[in-house]
Amino acid sequence: MSEQQAPPPIVVGVDGSVRSVAALRWAAQQARLTGAEVHAVTGWEVPVTIMMVPTYTEADYARDAHLVLDRAVAEVQAEQPDVRIATQLIQKRPALALTIAAQEAQLLVVGSHSHGGDELPGLHLGSVASYCVHHAPCPVVVIRGHEPRTSGTRS
Repeated sequence: MSEQQAPPPIVVGVDGSVRSVAALRWAAQQARLTGAEVHAVTGWEVPVTIMMVPTYTEADYARDAHLVLDRAVAEVQAEQPDVRIATQLIQKRPALALTIAAQEAQLLVVGSHSHGGDELPGLHLGSVASYCVHHAPCPVVVIRGHEPRTSGTRS
């Protein structure tokens, strides 16, 4: 009898936003169903404006990215302790980092930072989600939705 090969990972983009945590949560649920491992990825880069604020270093940007990733993973891991979630920081533009990380993935999951509406009509996905949909080497799941309502409010 041959040993069964593990399914390819599910890669998910994490930037600390509510939608990226929702994407990580969705990916963890999917991984539980398929037996896959989740690869939570944060892409980050040092902005060109670093020269304007020389007290904030490249190490500070890396630390901040690491904290964002760790917080999101801890939140979802507490809900899905049986799912393996590996983390990866990639020092590249987030959209590029995700498509690179997804080279061997079964799915790439991203949250949408939609900027549609009156101010930018026609722009229905955020730039990272849009780039991933068009350039990822695997299927892409975009987690959309509205920001959660606060208790007692209605829309």
